[in-house]
Amino acid sequence: MSTVDSQLEEMQAEIEDEVPSDISITEVTYEGPELVVYTRDPKQFAQNGDLIRQLASKLRKRITVRPDPTVLSRPDDARERLQQVIPEEAGVTDLDFHADTGEVVIEAQKPGMVIGRHGSTLREITKEIGWTPEVVRTPPIESSTVSNVRNFLKQERDERRDILERVGRQIHREEMSNDEWVRITTLGCCREVGRAAFILSTPETRVLIDCGDKPGAEDEVPYLQVEEALGAGANTIDAVVLTHAHLDHSALIPLLFKYGYDGPIYCTEPTRDLMGLLTLDYLDVAAKEGRTPPYQSEMVREAIKHTIPLEYGDVTDIAPDIKLTFHNAGHILGSAISHFHIGDGLYNVAFSGDIHYDDTRLFNGAVNEFPRVETLVLESTYGGRNDYQTDQEDSERKLKDVIQKTYDKGGKVLIPAFAVGRSQEIMLVLEQAMRSGDIPRMPVHLDGMIWEATAIHTTYPEYLRDDLRDRIFHDDENPFLAEEFNHIDGGEEERQEVADGDPCIILSTSGMVTGGPIMSWLEHLGGDSKSRLVFVGYQAQGTLGRRIQNGWDEIPVNGSGGRANTMKMKMDVETVDGFSGHADRQGLENFVKTMNPRPEKVLCVHGDESSVQDLSSSLYHDYNMRTFAPKNLETFRFK
Repeated sequence: MSTVDSQLEEMQAEIEDEVPSDISITEVTYEGPELVVYTRDPKQFAQNGDLIRQLASKLRKRITVRPDPTVLSRPDDARERLQQVIPEEAGVTDLDFHADTGEVVIEAQKPGMVIGRHGSTLREITKEIGWTPEVVRTPPIESSTVSNVRNFLKQERDERRDILERVGRQIHREEMSNDEWVRITTLGCCREVGRAAFILSTPETRVLIDCGDKPGAEDEVPYLQVEEALGAGANTIDAVVLTHAHLDHSALIPLLFKYGYDGPIYCTEPTRDLMGLLTLDYLDVAAKEGRTPPYQSEMVREAIKHTIPLEYGDVTDIAPDIKLTFHNAGHILGSAISHFHIGDGLYNVAFSGDIHYDDTRLFNGAVNEFPRVETLVLESTYGGRNDYQTDQEDSERKLKDVIQKTYDKGGKVLIPAFAVGRSQEIMLVLEQAMRSGDIPRMPVHLDGMIWEATAIHTTYPEYLRDDLRDRIFHDDENPFLAEEFNHIDGGEEERQEVADGDPCIILSTSGMVTGGPIMSWLEHLGGDSKSRLVFVGYQAQGTLGRRIQNGWDEIPVNGSGGRANTMKMKMDVETVDGFSGHADRQGLENFVKTMNPRPEKVLCVHGDESSVQDLSSSLYHDYNMRTFAPKNLETFRFK
């Protein structure tokens, strides 16, 4: 008998000792990081609301209780009784029964009403029907991504359970080494922005954190081929952790499966959906530009199938010697600071991913309180000594002023924006400005993936800023549903109509002018001196956006017969700082200054060379901590 099987037998015996005698336990197994307990008496479990919590505390495991398939009521009977238990106002749109696990997936417009106060309605559901309820939100804006992901996971349910059981056994295997050390190897994004990738290793485990591309440099990818990463084989990696879905962090995650990786990906649920959206678009853009995509779309599906979503604050075993906890990073939907607790109190490392320290219209600011952190790996995108952004109110005032002046001239405002994060932030500013009369009401056209990304935001309002979430949850005032917003879905013909029409605002991908529909808008509007191009997000070195920002007025366009051509830019170009999803220099310093506890060491990464060196030097002098501005392919040992 394997160590894991012995462990499960012991746990089953321990659970049987703890639960009342009228509750039978038929099986105990691992699914990913969770301990799954099957019982013939789910209703009795549900009646004792604290029992699962007590077991989880005693066993120090995340526990899910499921009914043994032999005791399930018929789905038709369960459906009828569910309708009596769940309030009609919850807006249930779908019920999906899975007899193999005894789960019923309840899709509802208001999941909170299905859950009830402190889970009271969920317990009532189990008491009534015996099935274990799982609740998901019906997107207020229809999302093909969310729908496709949910349907795909439903189709792959059996294989996914096999994956989870295998991962669970791997997580809870016996430790093989008595050595104790912790190392971080940098595979990308050091003294540069983009291609984020790190290896966190112990004698027992290797974890890959992020695996992205580099904007404007398709041939520069993380150093995955080295021995510390995939050089010894893809399956020497035990787990992948994805901090957020932007392509400079996620684009090459599916590539791992092409190389033979078959393990878990840990991220938040919205990050999983956004990764699917952005990586499929990444392949589409590559094909349209005549480049060979690095992997096929089936690898994106493999990545989604292997994803284990975690919520903020959940402490989760991901290896025999590592626990992972996600915390809000304030950057984009679902973005997470990843905190690793290694060994039995041996060492703690936090990877910031990308962070925004202050609250924005869209998100609460980044969390910087942890039980322990000895080393912080900190993004430094705006870490340069002069990288101070204007505050949010000034930024909004400037944007509204630019829009008003352009409107008065009869022009159009063209804003290149990242589909995820900046677009929704700008949408909220525009919605309120028009509602309060600060700027005239006019159409706001959303091109590229912005509408779909917005739909995903409305699916997960619990990840948004508190007051925005409350508006969506309670007040039926979803600002993303304002009538001014128009989804451009008619292609070139609709773009031409907009370009020929009245004053308006256009939000279009790509945010760094590296391809996508923004190129078409520049062709339509670049020669219009009444219109303005407004940058609201970071423009990386080497991108067309950075060149235009620096004064280029000859831009490449598609000529006839597929020949490259150039066009003279006549539209004014403005940059409105303050809307970035990244903390500026002051925000980064404040994040570290107020961090509790303050780390002993900081690795400054994900910034231009001068930015990481400036920030590293400043943190060292101001806070007397050891700081580093590593190069790619350096390894740091911490124990």
